[in-house]
Amino acid sequence: MLTLIPTPIGNPADITIRAMRLFEEAELFLCEDTRNTKHLMTLLQERYGMQKPNAIYLSFHEHNGKERLAQIAADLKEKKVVFVSDAGMPVISDPGQLLIDHCQKEEIEYDVLPGANAALTAFVASGFTGGEFCFIGFLPQKGKDRAAALQKAMQQEYPAILYEAPHRMLKLLEEITSIEPGKELFLAKELTKKYQKYFRGEAKILLKQFEVMNIRGEWVVILQACGEKPRFASVDEIMSLSITPKEKAKLLSQMSGKSIKECYDEVINLSKKNLK
Repeated sequence: MLTLIPTPIGNPADITIRAMRLFEEAELFLCEDTRNTKHLMTLLQERYGMQKPNAIYLSFHEHNGKERLAQIAADLKEKKVVFVSDAGMPVISDPGQLLIDHCQKEEIEYDVLPGANAALTAFVASGFTGGEFCFIGFLPQKGKDRAAALQKAMQQEYPAILYEAPHRMLKLLEEITSIEPGKELFLAKELTKKYQKYFRGEAKILLKQFEVMNIRGEWVVILQACGEKPRFASVDEIMSLSITPKEKAKLLSQMSGKSIKECYDEVINLSKKNLK
């Protein structure tokens, strides 16, 4: 039997009791990276008293998935097999769908446990309304494919959720800003970890922040739905942004319907009050 088990996206305490019991019983682990999975198993043993699995660990990823499936086809029928990614829900941005398809065709029993998912966690935190979204995952790394995929994400009628590696994060903000500087974004860094942090604002403003900031860590990026105006909860939220008075006035104008000049005067008056 095959069981797909989500692993914590950052904080190991997010593992479920059910997941640990199945880890203990597993005879074969299929992993995105065997080193990362073995490290997680050690943490669970040391911190939460999980018994050490008496299992074999094999890699199963986008480069070897088909070949590995041919090797372990019999094991899926005869052994307790667990499939995990490095973090989060299996099959999301990894090749686990090959295993599901095989089990369905061969009528092999399988199960999927609920658990941590970075996209859903970030979407809930984003404040974007409607409850509907489009999951994109990782964009192609470069070239025309990347440009086309980003354009498609920018034009979605629902918020589009992307994953991005730290070394490409600044590049992504530059690309979005070049297409639509005023695009509203929500960015989540290192979800569930010690240095978790949220950012929300226009692409051009966030780009300025990130040019002088440490952006190491894994990121979830949510793009505002195409055609939707940016929303802010209050005047105080806009006033707290690290942008010029003129830019604050534009945001206040969008929120209130007042003219930019009226809002500019309001920004100056509020700034003077805050200095007293």
